[in-house]
Amino acid sequence: MKRALVVVDVQESFRQRPNWAAVSNPAIAEQVGKLAETFRSNGEMIIWVLHVEPGTGNVFDPASGYVRLIEGLAAAAGEPVITKTSFDAFNTTNLQQLLIGAGINEVVVCGIRTEQCAETTARCAAGFGYEVTYVIDATATHPIEHRDAPPGRPLAEILADPRTLQVQDIITRTEYALAGRFATIRTVAELTGA
Repeated sequence: MKRALVVVDVQESFRQRPNWAAVSNPAIAEQVGKLAETFRSNGEMIIWVLHVEPGTGNVFDPASGYVRLIEGLAAAAGEPVITKTSFDAFNTTNLQQLLIGAGINEVVVCGIRTEQCAETTARCAAGFGYEVTYVIDATATHPIEHRDAPPGRPLAEILADPRTLQVQDIITRTEYALAGRFATIRTVAELTGA
């Protein structure tokens, strides 16, 4: 089985938002770095994906200067860095062509946000017929406000709201939704032999 590591949206853009203070995994760069080292030492493919929202003026606008890998991570020579404008890394990119061209049949997914872009990418990969491994502790997410919550509240108010979905609940839900259906759930230690 030939596999590739797909790193989804582990980018500085997220660290510039106020909700980074409540992120589930502030050490995500270190976890992803361990995976990347393992894949590189095995001669396996790594594809880096960055989310962009051109022309918006927000932290995902390339003009902001924040659409780059989080400090501590860097693509090595020959490792593709692609940009996407949708929730999954297959839509609006050439990810599928890169994987097919390299003869990949297993995709290992990690990234930000656990339940959004990383999970959606894992589901799409499964739909395309790849064996999917989802590295749960190499993902990160933020608390999610209830759909009826007023916009623009400060983080402390969001966290205090009993209707807010907390990060551990999001991570657990993602594990349950993916395991046995779309992906095998693994940890960094399991994949790196640490």
